[in-house]
Amino acid sequence: MRALLSTLLSGVACLHLAGAAAAQTLPATPAEQTEAQPAVLVADSVFITPERQLIAEGNVEAFQGDIRLRARKITFDRQSGQLNIEGPIRIDQGGQITVLADAAELDKNLQNGLLTGARMVFDQQLQLAALQMTRVGGRYTQLYKTSVTSCHVCENGKPPLWQIRAQKVIHDQLEQQLYFEGAQFRVLDVPVFYFPAMRLPDPNLKRATGFLIPSIRTTSQLGTGVKVPYFFRLGDHRDLTLTPYVSSKTKTLNLRYRQAFARGRIEIEGAYTRDDLIRGEDRGYVFATGQFDLRDDYKLKLGVQTVSDNGYLADYGLPEYDRLRSEVSIERFRRDSAFRIGLIHYETLRDSEIEAEIPTEIFDINAEKRYFPTGLGGEVRLAFDGHAHQRQSSANVVGRDIARATLDAEWLRSWTFASGLRADWRMGVAVDDYRVWDDTNYASGTLRSAPRAALTLRYPMVYRGATGTHYLEPIAQLGWSDVSGAPLPNGESNFVEFDQGNLLALSRFPANDQREEGKRAVFGLNWARFSTSGWQAFATIGQVFRSTSDPRFSKSSGLGGTASDLLLAGQITLPQGLGLTARGLLDGSLNFSKVEVRGSWTDDRTSVSGSYLWLGRDLAENRALAVSEFWFDGSYKVNPYWTASANIRYDIEDSRATRAGIGFAYQNECVTVNISVNRRYTSSTSVEPSTDFGFTIALSGFAVESANKEYRRSCSKT
Repeated sequence: MRALLSTLLSGVACLHLAGAAAAQTLPATPAEQTEAQPAVLVADSVFITPERQLIAEGNVEAFQGDIRLRARKITFDRQSGQLNIEGPIRIDQGGQITVLADAAELDKNLQNGLLTGARMVFDQQLQLAALQMTRVGGRYTQLYKTSVTSCHVCENGKPPLWQIRAQKVIHDQLEQQLYFEGAQFRVLDVPVFYFPAMRLPDPNLKRATGFLIPSIRTTSQLGTGVKVPYFFRLGDHRDLTLTPYVSSKTKTLNLRYRQAFARGRIEIEGAYTRDDLIRGEDRGYVFATGQFDLRDDYKLKLGVQTVSDNGYLADYGLPEYDRLRSEVSIERFRRDSAFRIGLIHYETLRDSEIEAEIPTEIFDINAEKRYFPTGLGGEVRLAFDGHAHQRQSSANVVGRDIARATLDAEWLRSWTFASGLRADWRMGVAVDDYRVWDDTNYASGTLRSAPRAALTLRYPMVYRGATGTHYLEPIAQLGWSDVSGAPLPNGESNFVEFDQGNLLALSRFPANDQREEGKRAVFGLNWARFSTSGWQAFATIGQVFRSTSDPRFSKSSGLGGTASDLLLAGQITLPQGLGLTARGLLDGSLNFSKVEVRGSWTDDRTSVSGSYLWLGRDLAENRALAVSEFWFDGSYKVNPYWTASANIRYDIEDSRATRAGIGFAYQNECVTVNISVNRRYTSSTSVEPSTDFGFTIALSGFAVESANKEYRRSCSKT
């Protein structure tokens, strides 16, 4: 029977070894940390000899906190203070560090000692195997003639995919750093690089100053270049990453600065460039974001986007925005109230737009409050909406500036009858004060009112059968609204979308500068199916009828005339990972004015997503030709190590691709390699077509958590 002995002497001795060998950053020394916790020693036999030696042997295990030590035999000589441990020895701490050794000798205080045939494993991945390991001062672990790798090591002597061999490796427990002397980087045991000295972070160190994964980028415009990022740890809450990008045609310095505060954070990205694409000029960009929590649940949000020229983002593979948006806002959202105020600046990158003739400065303020009066019943909403935008030009019409203030009050109430019929009533009124500058077609000041009311009836029905549940809901709405006052310019509502989200709205214009008028009726039907086998389907069909047509709605909006286009929308999801969503507007001639289809399919090896969009010709929406495009993005896991990916954006109307790309990724437990080729076919006065080749390789184990631990290289048995 196994004997259990809980003694301070043996527990402290054994667990001192584990705490000393395991590399952890502790506020106190390992000895002080260990002595503060109770220790337990378990062995087949434990006894004290006449020479005052404590001996534990046979399946020896010692526990303290999250540290576990296993050995064949432990001998502690109280007189000499010598601790001898016979292996095989295994020390585990928190699942992050494991130390293996054949034998160990440590002094009384466990600050100095020697382990032979030792191996240290970090996070069950990176391992350091050495002929001997020495502990010095309770802080440093020295390993001699060491091999370091995160690859699977075969017992038959087959070399790992990569390894670092060093004459000496020192692990600093407090700084969590690994220092190499006389190091060789080997691939399949073939020396590739030699480093007289180098430093790498302990894999358990989350943030450390040093180089990050480099990459190679080749483009048809910039040639072949190398990016070498260097990370600066500026403290526990801020850091800076500088990435020089050098090729035969560009010299670029990228930067990213991040800082976290007690109640917020900021992040700044940017670059400074001198290249051959625009000779003699400084190029670059700055993108910045920030968010701060203020008092009383208010939030401050910041966003800055600026670039030196229209083609820079495309030339350097950055997000290709056609307009840049910079904004500062304060907002607060609660259950019964909402508030937001913001100032926005737009910068156009479209060659077809004149910067001075588009609204570049925009001010918005929105506030809403809900009340639940017991005498009146239902819900009362009071809202204020303010908007102003300014153009740089002061020319008549093209330089038009606008300011608007809107007060809105609305009452909503619902009734559900015993038959299951649900009635929703809403009525309200809005008052707008509108100001116009630099446009003689409109009065400089206009005051208008807009009352409205609507009654909506729903009759939801549910049928539950052996194979699933059916849901059917017919909908009918009668609505009315009126606007009194002079006509106003359309400055905010140029593009109108008609979908299931605003089918029952009393005004489908996206902003309050334009409002629908007259009597209207809406008929619709919602249907859903929930199968016991796991698949689900949803569908909506609806149409709007009005007493008089509204010429402000464009042809492709689907809302022109006295009867709107028929709205069709649906979605289906299957348990096999397939999802499909579609929406379209069908006119009276059974022709679609808009069609959008999105789909995705995912299983263990395949991930595919795609979209198809068709928009009819509409001059009111600046679309002289019909738009017909599809996007595709997918990946396929060829085997446990290789993954292939592809993407394409194709213009069906022009019968050409606008973007296309392919990629290959290899990943196992110790290395990740990414190869990609992307082609942009579009061109303008500031952007030329280009091809982009990318290559990155990452060695897992040094603070890299993306390694594929599920699959490892197999070891040949021959």
